[in-house]
Amino acid sequence: MTRGQGTGSELEFRILGPTEMWASGVRIPLTAAKQRTVLAALLISPGRYVSDLWLSELLWDAAPPATRSAQLYTYISRLRRICGPELRLARKHRGYHLALGDAWFDWDVFRQLAEQGRDDLQNNRYAEASACLGTALELWNGPALSDVTEFLARAELPTLEESRLAVVENRIEAELELGRHSRALPELARLVVEHPTRESLRGHLMTALYRCGRQMDALRVYEQGRQVLQQELGVDPGPALRELHRAVLLEELAAPAAAEALTVASNAAPSPWTGLVPAMLPMDTTDFVGHGAELAEVLEGLRGSGGSHRGVVLVGAAGAGKSVLAVRAGHVCRDDFRQGQLYIDLRREDGSAKNPLDVLGSFLRALIPVRGDLPDTLDERAQLYRSVLARRRVLVVLDNAVDDRQVRPLLASGESCRMLITSRNAMASLEGVRAVPVGRLDDAAARQLIVSVVGAARLDAEPEATGRLVELCDGLPLALRICAARLAARPQWPVARLVARLDPGQGGHDEWSEGSLDLRAALRTSVLQLEPSLRPVLRALAGAEPGFFTAEQAAKRLRWSEERTRTALDALAEAWLLEIDAGRGPAESCEYRCSPLVRLLAR
Repeated sequence: MTRGQGTGSELEFRILGPTEMWASGVRIPLTAAKQRTVLAALLISPGRYVSDLWLSELLWDAAPPATRSAQLYTYISRLRRICGPELRLARKHRGYHLALGDAWFDWDVFRQLAEQGRDDLQNNRYAEASACLGTALELWNGPALSDVTEFLARAELPTLEESRLAVVENRIEAELELGRHSRALPELARLVVEHPTRESLRGHLMTALYRCGRQMDALRVYEQGRQVLQQELGVDPGPALRELHRAVLLEELAAPAAAEALTVASNAAPSPWTGLVPAMLPMDTTDFVGHGAELAEVLEGLRGSGGSHRGVVLVGAAGAGKSVLAVRAGHVCRDDFRQGQLYIDLRREDGSAKNPLDVLGSFLRALIPVRGDLPDTLDERAQLYRSVLARRRVLVVLDNAVDDRQVRPLLASGESCRMLITSRNAMASLEGVRAVPVGRLDDAAARQLIVSVVGAARLDAEPEATGRLVELCDGLPLALRICAARLAARPQWPVARLVARLDPGQGGHDEWSEGSLDLRAALRTSVLQLEPSLRPVLRALAGAEPGFFTAEQAAKRLRWSEERTRTALDALAEAWLLEIDAGRGPAESCEYRCSPLVRLLAR
């Protein structure tokens, strides 16, 4: 019921802005400020008698003219003449009484809508409250009583403005409970500047900032408010604001109560991420063995102040356990990143690289689930992604990254965010990311990994076969897990039977898989990423005698120059298909080794 529509009234009165009177849709001119003042004073006091003395003070303050009674009578007579018989304006007890009857009055409608919206809010009808209170605020057409005498404005404007601000606060509270914190931020920032001592507005701003991932800004707003209250009023923030500050500080502020209403209202399917903090880490392994030093180094990098490094890349051969180590590290420090843990495997099932544009889309839909369509270009999505994470403390785990071009758009630029990347590429060109090599397990850790799956008794019964099994796996965690899974799935098998099937002389390359675990597929990906000219080199070296060899020996086998051979060997080593033993001599005479499993695959 706004602007007189649907009321059946021919007369309309407005004071929430310029003082106006309308009859049958036509505005009636009120050219004199004192004429408007008399009308506004009577409208604000409907049903009550307004004394001549009070009207005189509103018109002339403490210095009325000698003809004040005659002038006041003139203003009243003009109102009667303009409004006609519909306006019942009675004279009694040295004052005037105005009965609006069926006339439409914006202040009355505003108060009715404010009461209805407050009732909806108290009963958790947030969408209805937001709509009702928004309709109430639409009745305001600028500052109320903007064209009356300063005496009336001084007397009545504070009451009107306080009512308006209360409705604004209630509407914003409903908006926040609907998950519309991003939309409310600009208005709240302006309102807090205009009303710095109003604690409810400051609390709403803190809530909106926190839910937008800007915890530090929310705490800063509280501290600024505390200082203002101390300096201007000599008081501390009230209990409600202090409790809100504690919840923000401890990251315990509740999620919006009815955020799903936003997506439903927009005729879009509700996002499954609504109201959730992204927690994408895969399940942690219960049989994590070895790599203790690497884990400690990763945790130090993720939990530290950062300095020049804000991320860690775990680099190593295919099957070295980089992904398992990354997931374990993510779970260990999960409570350090309560605003979210993002995870993505950057390779598809066929080993090809995922498009960073698609990866950003999946991340953004989890981080801002109430958003509509996402930008179409990689640059725009990357900018939005960085902006969303700018004030959050989020862990981003990028598993099986191919190269720096794939990773760079996915880097979080926020000071509190941390990156954890796994790759066979050292990513040396990425700024602020330090590499942590992940090597092979020693024999003791390798045996313990198998024990954690099949038990010690079975291995103790066949010590020689167990030793040979560990030797065949060459300390590679993926190979060890495959063997342990095969034994666990076949309790009737002795360990020696599996060893015999894995024997390279028996064509054991078909035995290195179990379920979704496939060593051949992991190693094949590394081979397929090689330059085509390097693949024959790998096959030639894999066919040589086991053990270490020098660049000179490899050059003779390949019939290449030593320099060309060294370049090829270094490229194979960077792909983790050759191992380097730099401790056997000076740098120019280091030795290389092709691991048994790589030799098996290459053959």
